[in-house]
Amino acid sequence: MTVESHADVRGLRLAYIDFGGTGTPVLALHGHFGRARMFAPLAAALAPAHRVIALELRGHGHSNHADGYAPDDYLEDVAAFVRGLGLGPVVVVGHSMGGVLGFRLAARHPALVRALVNEEGGALNRRPEIPHPVLDVRPWPRRAPTLDELRRQVEAHGIPDAGYFLESAVERDDGWGFLFDHDAMVESQEALVGDWWPDWLGSTCPALLVHGPDSFVLPTSMVREMAGRRPGTVLRELPGCGHWPHDDDPVAFAGAVREFLGTLATP
Repeated sequence: MTVESHADVRGLRLAYIDFGGTGTPVLALHGHFGRARMFAPLAAALAPAHRVIALELRGHGHSNHADGYAPDDYLEDVAAFVRGLGLGPVVVVGHSMGGVLGFRLAARHPALVRALVNEEGGALNRRPEIPHPVLDVRPWPRRAPTLDELRRQVEAHGIPDAGYFLESAVERDDGWGFLFDHDAMVESQEALVGDWWPDWLGSTCPALLVHGPDSFVLPTSMVREMAGRRPGTVLRELPGCGHWPHDDDPVAFAGAVREFLGTLATP
């Protein structure tokens, strides 16, 4: 049974979804602009052997906004959340920023992480290797009269398909807008710019690296280097997928994750 709830974590009220079941716990972490509910298809595909719990990070979804969005802020939030629910060690599935957060958690808090699934989270996030590490959403509309108009205005800023972002759209008294704060999301992305190689190489747990070869965010050459340099890492490139393999081919993505989880020893 899917349950939406909140946890008090380091002075913040963080939302999460427990997709139910009694299987091995899997902690799912979204990327920038994301929501916990994006992991519903994966949770359904992994049930009943795995219990997926998806956290909405600070400033995202229905979690509290915060005074800071440094990578270490997110890191300690997640560590405290896992400890608070008594979940560890968990398998961590993370997308984009959530992938970076996952492998940093494994490096900094190894007792909490049993294995990693990193979907499109790069070990290096800076120019020139990554041409556009920050998506500036500050010019995006704060309100629009309809959801369709919000989509139109966002896509007018050069976004080919606003569907991912509209998962965080809600209707308020003065129109449709986003749950996230535009300025905070730029601040958070800018804070993630940097060299994360030490953290990627800083853990020894089994890892699955999932990549969309058509990704505009993460070069295939970097992903292959990440897999080659970290022992115990399996690379799966999903043809026809971009930066969101879980959306572009949910069946293949879930199959890759399920196959990897099947290789883990029983805790």
